[in-house]
Amino acid sequence: MAKLVYSAIASLDGYVTDEDGGFDWAAPDEEVHKFVNDLERPLGTYLYGRRMYGTMMFWETAGDGPDDPAFVRDFAEIWQGADKIVYSRTLEAPATPRTRLEREFDPGAVRQLKVDAERDISVGGAELAAQAFALGLVDECHLLLVPVSVGGGTPALPRDQRVDLELLSERRFASGVVHLHYKVRQ
Repeated sequence: MAKLVYSAIASLDGYVTDEDGGFDWAAPDEEVHKFVNDLERPLGTYLYGRRMYGTMMFWETAGDGPDDPAFVRDFAEIWQGADKIVYSRTLEAPATPRTRLEREFDPGAVRQLKVDAERDISVGGAELAAQAFALGLVDECHLLLVPVSVGGGTPALPRDQRVDLELLSERRFASGVVHLHYKVRQ
């Protein structure tokens, strides 16, 4: 059975975007980016809300330039090679290949996807992840904490529910970023 994995790059005070919706402070350096590539490599499907999908569509054409670093090309290939399911009531049609549009986040369908999938599944975006956490669907969590406090914004983890986690591993990077890998206790 595949795992549903939530990964986020967050500020030290726990936000994926600041109060203005910005996340320029979260751009990973080469060392962190290569690590993220390796985290993403085993994934076969990405689950996104409309906004996160809009952000991630960048990777459909990223890495095409002759000056793009190999680690950027690598992530673009990983992203392009995975299936995507976008949950949106307003998006008319997906703009990328290998992408399916769903109008509702159906927990039964996600559970069945976990049973049927040959590779792990990622849930992307804090709001969609909060729904998945609330429904007991998330199996693991990867948090990359950036050494900055932004003071507010979109929380990386649900604020209105308890999530019990078991630390599986951690890693520190030269930039001060810290990776924390957790199993979700159901």
